Amino acid sequence: MDMLFNPVIVAVVVLCVLCLFKLNVLMSMLVAVFVGGMLGGLGIEGTKNSLLAGLGSNGETALAYILLGTFATAMTTTGIVGMLGRSLTKIIGQKKIVFLLVLAGVACMSQNLVPVHIAFIPILVPPMLVLMNKLKIDRRATACALTFGLKAPYIAIPAGFGLIFQGIIADNMTQNGMAVTRADVVSVNWILAVAMFCGLLVAIFVSYRKPREYKDVVLATEVEVTNEAFGYKHICTIVAIVVMVLLQIKFLSLPIAGMGGLLVMFCSGAIKWNEIDDQFTGGIKLMGFIAVVMLVAGGFAQVMRDTGAVESLVNSSVAMMGGNKIVAATVITLIGLIVTMGIGTSFGTIPILAVLYVPICAQVGFSPSATILLIAAAAALGDAGSPASDSTLGPTSGLNADGQHDHIWDTCVPTFLHYNIPLMLAAIIGSQFL
Repeated sequence: MDMLFNPVIVAVVVLCVLCLFKLNVLMSMLVAVFVGGMLGGLGIEGTKNSLLAGLGSNGETALAYILLGTFATAMTTTGIVGMLGRSLTKIIGQKKIVFLLVLAGVACMSQNLVPVHIAFIPILVPPMLVLMNKLKIDRRATACALTFGLKAPYIAIPAGFGLIFQGIIADNMTQNGMAVTRADVVSVNWILAVAMFCGLLVAIFVSYRKPREYKDVVLATEVEVTNEAFGYKHICTIVAIVVMVLLQIKFLSLPIAGMGGLLVMFCSGAIKWNEIDDQFTGGIKLMGFIAVVMLVAGGFAQVMRDTGAVESLVNSSVAMMGGNKIVAATVITLIGLIVTMGIGTSFGTIPILAVLYVPICAQVGFSPSATILLIAAAAALGDAGSPASDSTLGPTSGLNADGQHDHIWDTCVPTFLHYNIPLMLAAIIGSQFL
């Protein structure tokens, strides 16, 4: 019974319920964090101080989103995004399935090849809403396609964000007494990516295959499309993308990569000097809200740590395991789901989970490979359907440009159902054989 009133569980339930009733995500998080903090004994003042102390934990992520949003805005200014959109439209034609798979592919590239993460969505997707309406595509399927591309690649592919994610798993497991390498993580995590791909196929071919009607709405941000010839500024944009990729590989830092890409565009003249302020304004408008949500998510995580609720939740669960590997794997993934649903970031959850899970997995008898699978799945679980996750906020930012796509019911719930169930099954079953 005590477990039901654990501050983490209560805070996450409050967050999800408020979001389901369509309260703003940021406000829902703030209410939930104070409920959890006060229940955990911190009081109002203590919760506030803990929240503020934790804001900086996602500071690099927030800065990266602002810079990547600015880079995406600059790419749009040069016209290269419009070219890409027109090329995709020609390739897709009237093929609904091709559209969804191509969009998932573009999202995959945003994680590993051109690491702009979600910044491309509010730039590329809104102009394609008319085409989606014409094809009568259910936007819930589109949300699932985008979220697949935003998550599966970094789980399985050791490049871009994947290099960071897998490195965090390897480093934290090693620090907590179970030595593994990034190669070990890569050799296991493909199981989770395959599970997500199965969820994507179910979403496209089963759950949301039926046509859905939407109204054609003229967007305030819509500009006249021109067939401008490929030229100097487009070449500079491509060079900037290459520089971003190289810096990302070299420094494993998105802010450095984003800053480098922007400097190439500014110094080369692809973006005029007197337009730079407009680019940053556009970047903040594009990604500012998501950046703030991620900052508050860092504060949420800090409050939960300071209450000791995560450790208490795990300790209460150990007694339920009884040395049974199937029960242990189920409990571990469920705790990961609860914790990540509140924090909204799989990257930020790993350090919290690793310190608790590595000793437990070793005690139960899980191999290092099985432990990797469980920790990676536990970290990724809530991220797929969390109201505060960039993997859900990003798709909504593009699909709701005309006000016809609900963040919770059209993005979070579909991605939660189609990805968390396969991820849990893959982790629980896979860990028994590794």
